[in-house]
Amino acid sequence: MWCDHTDTVLLWSSEEYVIPYISPLDSKTHRYFPDFYVKIRNVDGKTEEWIVEVKPAAQTKEPKKQKRLTKRYINEVKTYAVNKYKWDYALEWCKDRNFKFVIFTERELGIKS
Repeated sequence: MWCDHTDTVLLWSSEEYVIPYISPLDSKTHRYFPDFYVKIRNVDGKTEEWIVEVKPAAQTKEPKKQKRLTKRYINEVKTYAVNKYKWDYALEWCKDRNFKFVIFTERELGIKS
């Protein structure tokens, strides 16, 4: 809705781009589909292209080490590791194309939990 109702948004799409990355779990190449591509006109009148990922804040931070290795903790560690690799590859991919990369969580979106 924000993209549709913001005058500075010139163009946007969902899962438009594919970014290859190597997973830390299996060392194989996978395909990452970021949530949004947004082309905007900034305050200087210049256009900027953004790749936007939307994730729960909990998935953007490394899980705190625990004494017991529960299934939940192991899954959180795996999820964070894969996300980190995807975002590192996305950052480089965006730099090569003069795009900006950003991750939005519920905090940036103003969603209270």
